Amino acid sequence: MAGAVDTSKGLPSHPERATLEGKNKFLGFWFFLGGETIMFATFFGTYLGLRNGVGSGPASDELFTLPLVFIMTMILLTSSMTSVMAMFAMKKNQFKKMMTWMIITVLLGLVFLGLEIYEFQHYVHDYEFGFTTSAFSSAFYTLVGLHGAHVLFGLCWITLLIIRNWGKGITLTNAPKFYVASLYWHFIDVVWVFIFTVVYLMGAGGY
Repeated sequence: MAGAVDTSKGLPSHPERATLEGKNKFLGFWFFLGGETIMFATFFGTYLGLRNGVGSGPASDELFTLPLVFIMTMILLTSSMTSVMAMFAMKKNQFKKMMTWMIITVLLGLVFLGLEIYEFQHYVHDYEFGFTTSAFSSAFYTLVGLHGAHVLFGLCWITLLIIRNWGKGITLTNAPKFYVASLYWHFIDVVWVFIFTVVYLMGAGGY
C-alpha cells in the first residue's frame, strides 16, 4: 500500500510523497515541467522552420557525425538508468547506494556535457559553423545549447543535493528533493531523444 510504513526501516514505502511538503513538491514540479515542455516545443518548432536556411554555411547532412552523437545519447540514457537505480535504493532506505548511483549519474552527465562542448568546438573550428553563420546554425545552437544548459543546471542541482545531504541518511525531508531532481533528469533525457531524432537523424539523412 502506498504510504505504508516499513517498520524495519522506519520509513514509508514511498518517502518522497509521504508528507504534504513532498506531495506539494511533486505537484509543483509537474506544473514546472508543463512550462518547460511548452518552451522546448517552441524551440523545436523554430528549428524545424529554420533548418533549411543554411545560407553560405554547411547543411546538416554535411555537418553531423552520428557516431559521436550516438555515444552521447547512450551516455545520457545510461545516466537516466543510474538515477532510477538511485531511486530504488532510496525507497529501500539504502542511503550509500543511493548516493553512489547519484554520483555516477553526475559523472555521466559531465561526460555528456564535455562531449557536447567538444562537438560545438569541432563544428566551429573545422566547418566555421558559428552561431551567426546562418539561420540554421542559430536555431541549432539555440536548441541544443538550451538543452545543454538544462543538463548543467541538473548537474548543479544533484551535486548540491549530494553535498548538503552527505551523511544525513534518507529522511522525509530530503527524499522528495532527490526524487524531483531524478524526475527532472529523466525529462532532460527525453528531450535529448527528441533532439537526437529531429536534429541529428533527420539532419544527417537530409530530411
